[in-house]
Amino acid sequence: MFDRLRDDVRTALDTDPAATSTAEALLYPGLHAVWLHVYLCGPLWGRGHRLLARFLSQVVRFLTGVEIHPGATLGRRVFVDHGIGVVVGETAEVGDDVNMYHGVTLGGRSSERTKRHPTVESGVTLGANATLVGAITVGEGATVGAGAVVVDDVPAGATVAGNPARRVD
Repeated sequence: MFDRLRDDVRTALDTDPAATSTAEALLYPGLHAVWLHVYLCGPLWGRGHRLLARFLSQVVRFLTGVEIHPGATLGRRVFVDHGIGVVVGETAEVGDDVNMYHGVTLGGRSSERTKRHPTVESGVTLGANATLVGAITVGEGATVGAGAVVVDDVPAGATVAGNPARRVD
């Protein structure tokens, strides 16, 4: 547990030039939201305590401005920078070393009880206010530009921008 916390703080310090000390990084609401999801809401959801998990995830949302459904899967060193307005849906899967800026949405496109939210592979950067919708995959090391609306798969290493998102690299 402490290794993950230490890794997350190190990621904040390495990723955000505004974070100048461990004490400052510990104030980041994006870290709080991820930690409460990983150590509290997600495990409760997985053990079948769904109402309690949903309630607590809404308390976290109120306190941090980051809404992560307790059914979502988050990898290691996921960094939510600034955080306000971030929404991660129930069937979303986020890999390791993913950097999300404020306003990112990993949303669903179906009302069916199936995989309906994005899969974001490791090493991806999601720019401010990027919206990813549906059971799509953003490949490893890809970058999604600020304000992009992504409705199709993004290849590994690609950079996409615009509405609808198109490859720009």
